Amino acid sequence: MTSSILTTENVKLYYGDKEALHDINLSFPEKGITALIGPSGSGKSTYIRAINRMHDLTDGVTVTGNFMFKGKNIYAPTTDTVALRKEIGMVFQQPNPFPFSVYDNVAFGLRIAGEKNKAVIDEKVEKALKQAAVWDEVKDVLNKSALSLSGGQQQRVSIARTLAVSPDILLLDEPTSALDPVSSHKIEETLMNIRNDYTIIIVTHNMSQASRISDRTAFFMDGNLIEISPTKELFTEPKEQATQDYISGRFG
Repeated sequence: MTSSILTTENVKLYYGDKEALHDINLSFPEKGITALIGPSGSGKSTYIRAINRMHDLTDGVTVTGNFMFKGKNIYAPTTDTVALRKEIGMVFQQPNPFPFSVYDNVAFGLRIAGEKNKAVIDEKVEKALKQAAVWDEVKDVLNKSALSLSGGQQQRVSIARTLAVSPDILLLDEPTSALDPVSSHKIEETLMNIRNDYTIIIVTHNMSQASRISDRTAFFMDGNLIEISPTKELFTEPKEQATQDYISGRFG
């Protein structure tokens, strides 16, 4: 059995008095891809944002339960959230490069972390852009604004920016939903190529994407985790009727 890098137990999340997540128990092994699927509003994005404390930035949100990452409690008062988000990086639905050059986007986190050696930064920027499968497209325009790139390239630069600081976990919240099919395919290839180096958790509304790239799939509905299984098993022999109904298109 692979050891878990992240375990969440009895997770509840409230918006004011409204309970949006109900007792979520999920563990994630080191390395590999876990996909979270389910209808809109089922709690998938809400859950992954809780993993690196993105909800701290929103008033009126209360998170309870245990989030243990490498043996430490993510929600402990002593947790440094800046350091946490370096170890648990996040890529959003809309590509969000900073209004800097491609190079400065990817170097950003390294500089914040105190790295001053240009040779080290150069090396890590190149490595991250290669991991994100966008190096060949941007290596000659590193000093141009990242905002001048296509949407798909911007999203891969956003992934490279997250990878540059060597996170343990990569959270992706519907990273291809704003992209065209060709760009989406490139992002999927990128994730497949790095799956043995990182623990990847991806929220996707695209069931065929989940079936193509993930090792395990979790199905959420109405703020509940309905089931989690190896991906092939979940799509061919779901244990729960609700999962069967969703993947066969009866609702969602």
